[in-house]
Amino acid sequence: MKSKLSSVAFGCLLACVCFLTVPWIQSVPYDKGSPDTTPDLLSLSQRLLTTTDLGEQVRRDLSLILEQLKNFSQSANVTHITRAPTETLRPKVRVQEERLYKPNVYLYLPHLREHPDSLMPNVVLSKGRTGVSMVLGIPTVRREKQSYLLSTLDSLLYDLSPSQCQDLLIIVFVAETDNNYVKSLAETISTNFPKEVESGLLEVVSPSQYYYPNFTSIKETFGDSKDRIKWRTKQNLDFSFLMLYAQDKGTYYVQLEDDVIANIDYYNAMRSYVVQQESKTWLYLEFSHLGFIGKLFRTRDLPMIVRFFLMFHKDKPIDWLLDHILWVKVCHPEKDAKDCDKEKARLKPRYTPSLFQHVGLHSSLPGKTQTLKDKNFGKQRLFSPHQNPKAQIGSSLKHYQQHSLERAYQGQDFFWALTPTKGDYILFNFSQPTYVTRFLFRSGNIETSSDKFYNTTVEVQPSSVSLIIKSKQTSGNSSSSDGFVVVGMFERGQAEGSVDISLQPITALRLVVKKDSNFWVVLREIFIQV
Repeated sequence: MKSKLSSVAFGCLLACVCFLTVPWIQSVPYDKGSPDTTPDLLSLSQRLLTTTDLGEQVRRDLSLILEQLKNFSQSANVTHITRAPTETLRPKVRVQEERLYKPNVYLYLPHLREHPDSLMPNVVLSKGRTGVSMVLGIPTVRREKQSYLLSTLDSLLYDLSPSQCQDLLIIVFVAETDNNYVKSLAETISTNFPKEVESGLLEVVSPSQYYYPNFTSIKETFGDSKDRIKWRTKQNLDFSFLMLYAQDKGTYYVQLEDDVIANIDYYNAMRSYVVQQESKTWLYLEFSHLGFIGKLFRTRDLPMIVRFFLMFHKDKPIDWLLDHILWVKVCHPEKDAKDCDKEKARLKPRYTPSLFQHVGLHSSLPGKTQTLKDKNFGKQRLFSPHQNPKAQIGSSLKHYQQHSLERAYQGQDFFWALTPTKGDYILFNFSQPTYVTRFLFRSGNIETSSDKFYNTTVEVQPSSVSLIIKSKQTSGNSSSSDGFVVVGMFERGQAEGSVDISLQPITALRLVVKKDSNFWVVLREIFIQV
């Protein structure tokens, strides 16, 4: 190293000498050999040639010095490389950068080092949808008494428009490592929501069997039982896993639970409120007053939030940790609690009325009942009114309180009846033969999503026997002994379709229950279009 520095110093000295030579040459006086003091052209030419030669020498010397400096710089860099080839160095540098700028979960979950692939999600149902505006995350676990997941999904999917369905992704995270249970639940979801799964609107994922640590070694805090500590710690890990999985799927992420119902217009309400708040500073938006339900985050903030959760996942419940993030960000240690609450409120604007309501009575923590309700949850529209053709109405079902079939048909209320049994029916007798272009019946509503028609047919009665015979010949439709032809069936609580022209006009339309039900029934929408 010392010899290299000496060479460079010598080169710099040589360059200085060369530079000083040029002005010296220029300072040499002309030869005044002629009497009229005119310069000798030959002598002047010689001086110019000499100057040119010296300039070229200076150029060569400078080039040599620059080359020596370049070689010296390269040599100095080589001394810091521990004999690693270039192609192997770059990946190492990239890994080091990732460790510097990304959360290293191994610091908080060291057991994962034994199974490096344990952070890879088990994607059970997915079409790989990305680029949506909003991602809804729903963690779910096996419950001892009653599952609310299908009702929650029903509520979220209720009355969504095609454009909303394309700009939304719902991720169901099955927080269980029993593969048989995970596959069974995925099949149930796929059976009940086939269109949503096929389109990519619904995804089902689960964690690796090695993701969770040994919960028996967690220390007890806040006087909670071991079961409760395990439950809340696992919940922290579940939410963290789901958030990391969702961060690249869309612009915004909404944390939900598997036992909620949504306001009928929740999607548009959230989108509008996000636009209003987008230019402001906030960490998350609140669309429910309860716990962690209905919290909307920018997906770009999720890595930071997850890092905080993982750092303290064994210490406190997740809603407490979320509040602590706000405290760290804006609370001044020399100011009082009132000022702190005011500053935190700025980072979590709240939308009113609430868009999500907790409905689960039995908690995912075994033995715990959860009766909390959001008092700010807006009133729901429980029926959809339509103008239907004049008809005499009859039913074998007994309605509950004022929720009669007549009021539902007239668009004044929904029909709510006691548990249907095989053979029960609803009948619409038209005052004259009528051409029906379309029918739509929707059962269940946002608050009683299980009270639906199951195993129930839609049947029409043609105005003459000849129409029945013609329909059999052209469409192969079979008729009942009293002249009714099946034209539809309830699926997921809804029956929609048209009446073939070969059956028109018709004199009556009816719904017939083919099997005993376990629930009451709500008919929230009756639409017979003529």
